[in-house]
Amino acid sequence: MLSLGDSVTKIPKVGPYYKQKLDKLGVKTVRDLLYHVPTRYLDFSVTADISLARVGETLTVRGTLEFAKSIRTKKGRLMQIAELTDKTGSVNLVWFNQPYITRLIYPNKTYSVAGTVEWFGHKKAIYSPLFEETGVDINTGRILPIYPETKGLTSRWLRGRVAEVLNSLEEINDSLPSNILTQYHLEPLKKALNYIHHPTSNEDIVVAKRRLAFEELLLLHLTSIKRKREWQKIHTRQQIKINTPEIEKFIQSLPYRLTNDQIKVYGEILADMTKNIPANRLLQGDVGSGKTVVAGIAILAAFLNGYQSVVMAPTQILAEQHYQTLTDLFAQYKLRISLITSTTKKIDLGRADLIIGTHSLIHKFTDFDNVALVVIDEQHKFGVEQRTHLLKKTTQGAEVPHILTMTATPIPRTIALTLYGDMDLSVIKESPKGRILPTTWVIPQVKETDALAWVEKTIIQEQIQAFVIAPFIDDSEFPMSAEVASVEEKFPVIQKTLTKIKVAKLHSRLPANQKQQILEDFRHNKIQLLVSTPIVEVGVDIPNANIMLIMSAERFGLASLHQLRGRVGRGEKKSYCILVSSSTSEKTTQRLEAIKTAKSGFELAEMDLKMRGPGEIFGATQAGESELKIASWQDVDLIKQAKTAAENLTNSPQKYHQFLAQLSEKTKN
Repeated sequence: MLSLGDSVTKIPKVGPYYKQKLDKLGVKTVRDLLYHVPTRYLDFSVTADISLARVGETLTVRGTLEFAKSIRTKKGRLMQIAELTDKTGSVNLVWFNQPYITRLIYPNKTYSVAGTVEWFGHKKAIYSPLFEETGVDINTGRILPIYPETKGLTSRWLRGRVAEVLNSLEEINDSLPSNILTQYHLEPLKKALNYIHHPTSNEDIVVAKRRLAFEELLLLHLTSIKRKREWQKIHTRQQIKINTPEIEKFIQSLPYRLTNDQIKVYGEILADMTKNIPANRLLQGDVGSGKTVVAGIAILAAFLNGYQSVVMAPTQILAEQHYQTLTDLFAQYKLRISLITSTTKKIDLGRADLIIGTHSLIHKFTDFDNVALVVIDEQHKFGVEQRTHLLKKTTQGAEVPHILTMTATPIPRTIALTLYGDMDLSVIKESPKGRILPTTWVIPQVKETDALAWVEKTIIQEQIQAFVIAPFIDDSEFPMSAEVASVEEKFPVIQKTLTKIKVAKLHSRLPANQKQQILEDFRHNKIQLLVSTPIVEVGVDIPNANIMLIMSAERFGLASLHQLRGRVGRGEKKSYCILVSSSTSEKTTQRLEAIKTAKSGFELAEMDLKMRGPGEIFGATQAGESELKIASWQDVDLIKQAKTAAENLTNSPQKYHQFLAQLSEKTKN
């Protein structure tokens, strides 16, 4: 008998080879396998006599195999052909370039075969069918689950292992209390797992997904509550006294007026810093909304109290940009700023008032006694990891600096309150006065050459600069599609075509010093056009860059396109954003057209959530996954119900701790 906590190696037919494959899917235990749910289903539940099978129909037929052989077509292609018969007629089974098939099926044996009926000459046939011996009914004669796969690990193989587990698993203890199951009309866990893997109807799938999704969301909410409670037990030595006159003097010295949102948000942050509980705030702000100056006010407040601040950025490019911006911002103060890079030799961090570097910077510190504020920029998902590391770094383990996490990724409120429920949320939606949105065009790929010629002409006439963005470095990152643009493919073509301007390329595989030099040359207009991956999405501020041309724009989420567009139009000249798309899909065109009129990244994020899901909001370069494997961010009602259930659980300490123990057991593997 198997139990949920057992290693996958206890499942029949799972040896070292398949264990390694399952590891890639995050499946290490029996529990993990059962929670590795299908992404879609194929309905082969309709069964019929062969003579009644119609062309175009998807179904299962059963019969005796007459023969199976490999032949060559007139064009030389290797083809496997077999014939299945029952008492009413016969149907051909056809495969291409799969000679091993003839070693898996045997004449005179009975098989169940599933697929879509098509024509093979003048005879009915099923191409690349699923098959198994009659009576097995794992891959035919039912609604068939299709799982997330990896090379060497197919849905067919996974279905077999899941069936083994469900047949031999000892009693499953439900992770949800019975009162929650009743109150929210949820199926018991054992029934839900059977339904999700072996549905007999679409209704089975719906109720199973709702049950498992509710549990997933409940765990997220409870984890946030747990983190918040743990954080509230911590104290900070650095209670800041706000020097209001000096802060006001600094704000008045800025060459621009702060927006109402900026004023509100810096007030929230300074109020946090006066408390003895460390601040734990997430600051969301659209591209160019002025998050850095707000963080600068908090840094100044710490400095005026004699404390240090640390700014951590996800990339060296963004760290260098922060160094430049904050150095200019604090020019009137005797504030010592250090930039830590991979090439920086050992320095005395204790002598700096502000230390700026990448997220790895935190590991260089041995003592945070004099650090009052840590600003974590852009990679808000890593905030939890950084906070945990800070707790380990502090001498007492119970006193940490104030933490401000910033992001330009516009996260819909539903997601923010679920993923980051342990953090206080501040939002800057207003753009600085005078900021004009770039004129945006969507064009088909056939006009790409004309667009590049226009870019060169405009650069020369207006004495401006431009970006050309491709989603990938080279074709090896996306070998299945020749349609998708890459920097290494486009750069030599552009360089050869646009001969009147200086063109350079930028991507993450270039050496750090080379990247730094390219950006420096671009800043000083020694380079007029930069062909780059989305590495420039954050942290590159070139006021003279006024054209953004994005190739394979359909590969990006709307929020990512908005952020890339935000890299231009930072100066006084008119700016442009050109989206080049190879897609002919009406839905894709509609989605890209939406960015032309939308002014807010938050507006676009909500739109993307409805159209494409949260993975497209975050973007592969920013967050990887959307945190949810079963639930959907679009199901706002279920998110709210799970949140209410989590809050109710916390009001009953015994049930709360019991559930957290189950959570720990479930996630420790």
